[in-house]
Amino acid sequence: MGLQQPPVHIYGLDMESTSEIRGVAYDSRKAQQDWLFVAVPGVHTDGRYFLGDAAQRGAIVALGERLQEGTSLPLPYIEVADVRVALADLCCAFYGYPARSLCTIGVTGTDGKTTTSNLINIILESAGWRSGLMTTANFKICGQEWENTARQSTLEALEVQQFLRHLLDAGGTHAVIEATSHGLALSRVDGCDFDVGVVTNITHEHLDFHKTLDAYRRAKAHLFEMLDPTRDKGLGSTPIAILNHDDMSYDILKPYCRVPILDYGIDTPAAVRAVDVELGPHSTRFRVVLADAEQQIETRLVGRFNVSNCLAAIAATYSQSVALGEIARGLASVMGVSGRMESIDEGQPFTLVVDYAHTPDSLQKVLATLRPLTKGKLIVVFGSAGERDVQKRPIMGRIAAQMTDFFVITDEDPREEDREQILHAIALGAEAEGKRQGRDFLCIADRREAIAAAFTHAQAGDTILLAGKGHEQSILIGMEKLPWDDRLVAREQIKKLRIH
Repeated sequence: MGLQQPPVHIYGLDMESTSEIRGVAYDSRKAQQDWLFVAVPGVHTDGRYFLGDAAQRGAIVALGERLQEGTSLPLPYIEVADVRVALADLCCAFYGYPARSLCTIGVTGTDGKTTTSNLINIILESAGWRSGLMTTANFKICGQEWENTARQSTLEALEVQQFLRHLLDAGGTHAVIEATSHGLALSRVDGCDFDVGVVTNITHEHLDFHKTLDAYRRAKAHLFEMLDPTRDKGLGSTPIAILNHDDMSYDILKPYCRVPILDYGIDTPAAVRAVDVELGPHSTRFRVVLADAEQQIETRLVGRFNVSNCLAAIAATYSQSVALGEIARGLASVMGVSGRMESIDEGQPFTLVVDYAHTPDSLQKVLATLRPLTKGKLIVVFGSAGERDVQKRPIMGRIAAQMTDFFVITDEDPREEDREQILHAIALGAEAEGKRQGRDFLCIADRREAIAAAFTHAQAGDTILLAGKGHEQSILIGMEKLPWDDRLVAREQIKKLRIH
C-alpha cells in the first residue's frame, strides 16, 4: 500500500472550467498571463504576501501552504502541506520529467563540489559525451558555458528542471549537478532522479541554516537516499555512490546507501586509490590504481585536496564506463576552475592566488598547499559571511594565525550584520593564538582597502591568498548587491602599486 498524500484544499477554483497553464513562477514579478504562481516562503518575506501582484500580472492560479483565516484571495488558491515539495513536483511535470531521460550525477560536500563537478563534466566531454553542468560558479550545456551570477549554489527546483529540459532538448545525455545541503534540504533537487551520488567531504559549515552538525550531515545524506537501486532509465547508467574513504563522511553516509559503493582515497585502502603522488607548484602527478587497471594522471591543478577531487571525478566517470585513458586525457586538459586556486600575474614581484576558500577546512587546505611553494611570507586576506555560520569565525582566525606570517581580516559578504563585529569575532580566534592586531594582522572592513594593505606588506618571494570570494561577481553589504570581483580589484591595486 502506498503512502497516503495529505489532503489538498482548493479555494476559488472552478473544477468545471479548464485553462492551460503556460508557465510557473515563484517570484510574483516574473508571473505572466495564464501562469501558475507558487507562493514560496523565504527568509525575509513570504510569497503569500504577493498573491495580488501575481494576479495583476496575469497569474490565473496560485499554490502555497496554509493561509491565515480571512485572507483575501485575488485568484484561486491551492493549499498544500509542503510548498517546496509541490514546487519540485510541479516543475518536473511541467517540463516533462527530463531527468528520467538523462544520466544525472549529484555532487555534494562541504568543499570541492564545484571543482569536482567541473572535472566530471570535462571528462565526459573529453570522452565525446554531451553533458550539462550546474554549479556555484558556472553552467554548461553541451559545451556552451556561462557564469552563475545568481549567488545561489543550487538554484530553485524551477530553474533546475528548466535547465535539465534545455539540456535534453540540446541532445544532452548526462547532467552534473552540484547538490548543496540547502538544495537537498529545501527540495530543490527533488525529481532529479540521481544515478550517481558523489561526496567530497563533510566538515563545518552552514550551521546558521541547519542549526546542528548532525542536521547538516543529514541533509548531505539525503543525496544518497535518493539513489534507487531499481532505477533503470535504459541509458546504461549504473546507480552508484561515490564515497571518500579518507574522510569522516564515509562512515556517516555509508548507512544511507542502498546502491553499490565505489570508494576513493589517498591515505586509506580504497577501490580507487592515488599512489606515488607528486605535488608540484604548477602541476600534480599521481598513479590511480583500481582493482583491474591503473593509469598515470597529470593535471595542472595543484594541492593534495585536488588529488582527492580528481579521484572523486575518476570514480564517478569510471563507474559510468568511461575508459581510464579518456579520463586521463580529460584531466590533462583542465586549465583550472574559475576562482579556485586561480593565479593572478600582472608582473608583480609576489605570487597572488584567488580562491573561494570560505570554510575552516578549505582555508586550511589551501594555506597548507601554498606554504611549501612560498619562499618568503605567506599572507592571506579573508573574512566570514554575515548572517551565516558564526561558529566558524574564531576557528578561521586561529587557522590564519597558525599558518600565515601576516593576514588581513575583511568583509566577505556582511549583509545586514555589523561588519566590525564579524571582524572582531574572527580576530578573537587569532588573539587566542597569541597574535596581536596591528603587529601580526589588520582588521579592515573595506575589502578593496584590505587587499591594498596586504599588497603594501608584500615583498618579492611572498605569496598572497585572497580567500572567500573566488569566482563571485558581487559583494553583499546591507541590502545591496554591489559589483565585485577579487581578480579585477587585485589587478587594479597592482597597477596602483606600480604608479606609486
